[in-house]
Amino acid sequence: MDSEVARLVVGGDPVAVVEEGMPYAELWMGAHPKGDAQIKDNRIAQTTLGEWIAHFPGCLGSKVKDTFQGQLPFLFKVLSVNTALSIQAHPNRELAARLHDQFPEHYPDDNHKPEMAIALTRFQGLCGFRPVEEILGFLETVPEFRALVGNEAAEELRRGGGGGDAARAAQALKKCFTRMMNCEKKVFVDQLNMLVKRVSEEGAAGKDTASSHGDLLLRLHSQYPGDIGCFAIFFLNHMVLEPGQAMFLGANEPHAYLHGDCIECMACSDNTVRAGLTPKYIDVNTLCDMLNYSPAPAASKIFPCVQDASDPCVSLYDPPVPDFAVMRIQVPASVKQYTVAAVDSASILLVTEGDATATSAAAHSDIPLGRGSVLFVSANESVSLHAASKSGMTMFRACCLL
Repeated sequence: MDSEVARLVVGGDPVAVVEEGMPYAELWMGAHPKGDAQIKDNRIAQTTLGEWIAHFPGCLGSKVKDTFQGQLPFLFKVLSVNTALSIQAHPNRELAARLHDQFPEHYPDDNHKPEMAIALTRFQGLCGFRPVEEILGFLETVPEFRALVGNEAAEELRRGGGGGDAARAAQALKKCFTRMMNCEKKVFVDQLNMLVKRVSEEGAAGKDTASSHGDLLLRLHSQYPGDIGCFAIFFLNHMVLEPGQAMFLGANEPHAYLHGDCIECMACSDNTVRAGLTPKYIDVNTLCDMLNYSPAPAASKIFPCVQDASDPCVSLYDPPVPDFAVMRIQVPASVKQYTVAAVDSASILLVTEGDATATSAAAHSDIPLGRGSVLFVSANESVSLHAASKSGMTMFRACCLL
């Protein structure tokens, strides 16, 4: 079972059955209408988290309830990515409202969707536009890429990319990317086939294909043959996150998840504008218009966590949006009693490693926790853990720190 999602599902539900050969790619924890979590508590009739919150909105905490109109503002997920997910970006609130109004079948709500990915295993993705000099390097060494961008746009990027004029560089970059994304299908398929053939032959001859990003190109082409998204690797930073490292994806940031397992937290929305590496609806014009064309190195895209000053077990990932924050809680094996501190927000707690017995004022009885257990914790409630694991515990907690 090489999917972390499948392992967590089995760990968290003793009667869950994982079917061999079925992909287990996403575990949703939240109250989004497309995946409203079931509450498993034999003291109450079967209900969903969304229904529970609607009946008891005070569980959100007063600030969260008032700010987000009685809704849980975040969606918490685990992703197991084996096949690359689409090249995409998420709209800001204004664009989301417009897209939802015009194309509700493709954009199901009017909310923005900033999101953050925290690696559980080594995690690969694409994020943000590369520095201009890197893109110019690929335009020189990958003639098939240059053929799609065109000499005029490539030359404009070379002239406008340096010199410190950020607006000019962004405009030139937008022109290059838009030219490539709007290429006729026959043209880009022919160029892609030529590039794949060349890289494959060079690799077979023992040559280094790094200057063409050969390994990644061949992997994406094997998953999405003939897809324009294969060329996006020459525009976007290739990120490799080690466990615990994160990247934050604000509005209009181009990105794709390529491989690995991660925790993901986002505003409660399912709005995605896609343009490649996908069989789903593609909206190239909207994507090219909306993107943030600010080039920056890959290292700048890693989002830092901060050690909690009052609890050495907690690392906080607090992005520059009000909708969500994530805590990673690592309880060492030497600590047998641990309190998950109360915060003024409803939170969702996921156990990824270790075992414990949980008690809280609201629970009335002990709750056994293990890998894959998920708890909804009301605002201003603490949870006491009696750890039973010889190797400590790791948990992730999503909440809203207004």
